Amino acid sequence: METPLEGKDAEKQGQPSAQTSSHQHPGAVTPAPGNEDVLAAEVTNVVTPAPPVHESSKDVEAQSGAEEPQFPQLWSHDINSAPERPSASEIVEEEDVESTKQKTFQLSVSPTPPLRDRGAQYRSVGEGGICKMYKFSLYETSSRFFVVGSDWMDRNFRVLKIDRTVEVGDLSIAEDDIVYTKKEMSQLLNTIDDGNKTIGGLKLKYSAWGLLGFIRFTGPYYMLLVTKRSQVAMIGGHYIYQIDGTELVCLSTPAASKSKTDRNPEEARFINILNNLDLSRSFYFSYSYDITRSLQHNMAEARQEVNQGRAHSRETNFNSMFVWNHYLLEPAVGTLKNTFDWCLPIVHGYVDQATLSVYGRTIYITIIARRSRYFAGARFLKRGANDLGYVANDVETEQIVSEMLTTSFHAPGPALYANPNYTSYVQHRGSIPLYWTQDNTGVTPKPPIELNLVDPFYGAAALHFDNLFERYGAPVYVLNLVKSRERTPRESKLLKEYTNAIKYLNQFLPEEKKIIYKAWDMSRASKSRDQDVIRTLESIAQDVVKATGFFRNGDGHTLESELQNGVARTNCIDCLDRTNAAQFVIGKCALGHQLHALGIISGTSIEYDTDTVNLFTHMYHDHGDTIAIQYGGSHLVNTMETYRKINQWTSHSRDMVESFKRYYNNSFLDSQRQEAYNLFLGNYIFVQGQPMLWDLATDYYLHHADPRAWSEKTRRSYINWFTAEFLKERKFLPAIEHSGITRKKPFDYFDDYWSEYYRPLALSSFQKIFSFRMNSTLRYIPLKSTQEGRYDLSPFRVRIAGDHDMAEKKKQKKAVTIAERDDYNSDDAASVKSHVTTASRRSTIQRWLQPQLNEKSELTEPIHKGERSRTKSVDHAEAQQDLTQLDRFTPSDKALTAQWTLDEFVDNSLHPSVTHTEESEYQKYVSHPLNLPLVVSSNEPLPPHVGDYVRYVKGVSPPVAEPEQMEDALNPYAVGSMAASFDEFLTVPENPLMVSDADGASKRYKAYRRWLKGKSLFNFNPTQGVQQPWRA
Repeated sequence: METPLEGKDAEKQGQPSAQTSSHQHPGAVTPAPGNEDVLAAEVTNVVTPAPPVHESSKDVEAQSGAEEPQFPQLWSHDINSAPERPSASEIVEEEDVESTKQKTFQLSVSPTPPLRDRGAQYRSVGEGGICKMYKFSLYETSSRFFVVGSDWMDRNFRVLKIDRTVEVGDLSIAEDDIVYTKKEMSQLLNTIDDGNKTIGGLKLKYSAWGLLGFIRFTGPYYMLLVTKRSQVAMIGGHYIYQIDGTELVCLSTPAASKSKTDRNPEEARFINILNNLDLSRSFYFSYSYDITRSLQHNMAEARQEVNQGRAHSRETNFNSMFVWNHYLLEPAVGTLKNTFDWCLPIVHGYVDQATLSVYGRTIYITIIARRSRYFAGARFLKRGANDLGYVANDVETEQIVSEMLTTSFHAPGPALYANPNYTSYVQHRGSIPLYWTQDNTGVTPKPPIELNLVDPFYGAAALHFDNLFERYGAPVYVLNLVKSRERTPRESKLLKEYTNAIKYLNQFLPEEKKIIYKAWDMSRASKSRDQDVIRTLESIAQDVVKATGFFRNGDGHTLESELQNGVARTNCIDCLDRTNAAQFVIGKCALGHQLHALGIISGTSIEYDTDTVNLFTHMYHDHGDTIAIQYGGSHLVNTMETYRKINQWTSHSRDMVESFKRYYNNSFLDSQRQEAYNLFLGNYIFVQGQPMLWDLATDYYLHHADPRAWSEKTRRSYINWFTAEFLKERKFLPAIEHSGITRKKPFDYFDDYWSEYYRPLALSSFQKIFSFRMNSTLRYIPLKSTQEGRYDLSPFRVRIAGDHDMAEKKKQKKAVTIAERDDYNSDDAASVKSHVTTASRRSTIQRWLQPQLNEKSELTEPIHKGERSRTKSVDHAEAQQDLTQLDRFTPSDKALTAQWTLDEFVDNSLHPSVTHTEESEYQKYVSHPLNLPLVVSSNEPLPPHVGDYVRYVKGVSPPVAEPEQMEDALNPYAVGSMAASFDEFLTVPENPLMVSDADGASKRYKAYRRWLKGKSLFNFNPTQGVQQPWRA
């Protein structure tokens, strides 16, 4: 193996070679054949410098033989011996959402002569748990690439050298086992820079957070780097990151790579195809937690390794089924000794985490979806199963519910990997494991389904379910949601064939391990008025969780561990809309059992419209949208609101838009996406003389086994199609305390979460800490109600638009009711008045998630039914004040109407409200006599009950002394120049619809006369027809 040094010009300085030096470090290796220009002299005089250590102290430590704890060195005033003290900018924690800007080493103009301490000792990889690299800097010279990796504390560094001058198609990587300090690494890079001054020196090319691997098309190799990342979850102190930016680096010299691309246009086309795969969307990685496997598997493996006294091995533990850069890691696996110290496995799917606050107890809900890289592709291009038993749209979804009393996986004691506050539940979705396809070359939105091959022994289904037994154990609960009755048989054809396959496979399984099969036409039930989809799914979910169980960690002594044996496999035709709704209901049922196991709730069920279920619905909705975009090209068409039959007015238009988007993507963009999948996953590998990727008529042979190899393989038994070992019940080893052989090792030898999570010596703020930035149920609680102490903070309280108490909620009727004025002062006033029965509707997830900033944003308020307001005598001033305060709530205000959502508008129309003033006026209006004349004049006698009418008039007009003066009181124009005009308007002829010539001069027909002259009626000002006193 080569040393990570550039030594062409260093030889001119007369430095001794490694062969003649008596101080060569044992870990340094002589240059590999073909790289004799790299001198080992740099290993003796440049690589070895270390902070001086007093030999006397080291001799004492060696003689005593006791393992003393290693403390960091104190700051020294000796500039030559002490490392540089980091500045404030160096210890400030970097913002993860921004572009990575690594702090580069300060390269001096000429390297300072290193003084080597002959008594110094160097640490190698693996000593003291030092192996993993978290931050990387890529330096380049004219002939080499140097990848410098560092740990979280920037105290330990390692070097990886890549040769750029090798032949096209070759990859030369040299890994150095020595662990350097920051000062040593700075001196090393200074020396390399000085040795290459004549040819450009050493330059920093990229700063990265990870290395994803190496890929080759037709010419040189490329290296894929992660340049941007963001935190999305934290499990046991281990962060999970989403890739936000990548960079593809050509590993050849600049001149060679440019000429190769110009002379080979196929190379540029391959790069463009790879760019169609957006790695910044839904790709995730973790430095110290295996996200390719479930929590149950990780805890079992870690506990087994701890019992054996060995460190957690990452190299052999990854599940290659979910490692999407598996093809890119193959060159690194064949070249590097510690591949996963440098390279990161990534998964494709969905990761989200949110906080559930229960009166000070913090609960983390984490959803991790892992998409299989086998038989992966777009919707209509990948259907059913291949001949290896892998199905399309294979996604494993895990929900982890944990109480964060302590961060790590370990219990006090310490009992390693025995924290009882971690639970998980795993589900599976995938296409129907039969040989079937859909041809989307036409313009039909729903192409016909074709069963290409009818296998009487169902070999593909047998391989698939045997793989499920291996991954999850038994039993497997199959929930088939395809349609059962159709005018033109499409999905029903698969229903019949799938049912026959399950029956055939079940006849050979043991009775207690048989596949549990449930077929239900969910689409037909959702369109029926007499079927409750959610209630049926709830019943199925209870059976599923009871059959499979869930995982809960325990130490095996005070608390036994509970394991999940088996899995629920859900499918519809696309495994998108109906499947996601069913998985949500099953996950909600499992969530209740998980919270009950943690001691959060007394029962095992959670009501809908609570903060917990609303938050969980939001997470599963995003989960379904992400999976749907990856496979179908659009968001979910039918959401939980569709199946719960709420908010159907707005969801109907949204469903239509998403259907059009899905149709467009399936028709025009899926082929490009499929080519990118095939290239990135290594399904297609360029071979000279073979067709190009874009020239293939079909990629069938890229995802199926070679038929010529079938004759060489042993045929599986048609009867014993399963592996009996996979059917055995899973067991968990009891945890052991940190004693005996484990106490001889440092704690980070088994779990190095401390530095990653707590970041010692790093300056940070609450805004940058992920735990304070994640979504929480507390974020949507109205602040004013909490300050007044009237809001129920329990996340398990049912929240409805009016009243959140389900026990006291009654069936409401549509009517005009009276609302108390105090109810307009708070966003959630009706939520806290549980003693009042309200007419309301259930809150949708969009309305619940919208932050409630102030009371002005709430345009509709709850209407209290059955409560009659107190009737009072309200004077004119008070009535005007009430009306002024109500202006912002009336639908006649156009400014507020523009802000209303459709749901609020409908709710306000169905449940209007009135004020006390309006109620008083209405009561007076309905109590006045109904047989009064429409026109009051002195010619008609007054009715006998005119006294009631007078009292009504006195309530809204100035008092009148006598009843006979009522006419004068009602006539404000009785005195003055306008009396004649007013009398004229009150005079009604016998036939009021007829206009005579005598009426032509009347003022009431002035507008009619203007119209006869051809003038517009709309420009007429009524006040123009009234003679002013000074114009008379």
